[in-house]
Amino acid sequence: MDTINILFCGTGGQGILTAAEIVGLAAMYDGHHVKKSEVHGMAQRGGSVESHLRFGKEVFSPIIECGKADFLLSFEKGEHERMKFMLKKDGIDLFEDFVKGQEKITNPKFLNTYMLGVLSKHLKISQESWQKALKAVIKPQFVEKNIEIFKTAAE
Repeated sequence: MDTINILFCGTGGQGILTAAEIVGLAAMYDGHHVKKSEVHGMAQRGGSVESHLRFGKEVFSPIIECGKADFLLSFEKGEHERMKFMLKKDGIDLFEDFVKGQEKITNPKFLNTYMLGVLSKHLKISQESWQKALKAVIKPQFVEKNIEIFKTAAE
């Protein structure tokens, strides 16, 4: 299997780092080698946040090269515009799915889980590994609701 490159971007407080952590764990639970890197400036004040996630049979660097991202998950329009140059020519930009998710999900705290469900349709990671990763990262009182939203988006 080739290395999969996923770039998450948005602003502080949107759950960018949490979303990347969940995907990384799910890939790891499925037996992939995973590397992750985070860049966050003024994250606590709504500043730019990005997380590079790479997984596959063997991964040596956590940083995605310019124009090599297979997937772009943007959680904010300005950050989407700023980072879309990272997406490869035939890469998948999930920003339209994010906009649709904003209309469907009434509580924005669950929007990143919705986006992970959308992303899961494109990745060969088992549902068992996704659920295990959600349970490992999400606070126990919110796990069931997150799994429900994930499954809705993954269908």
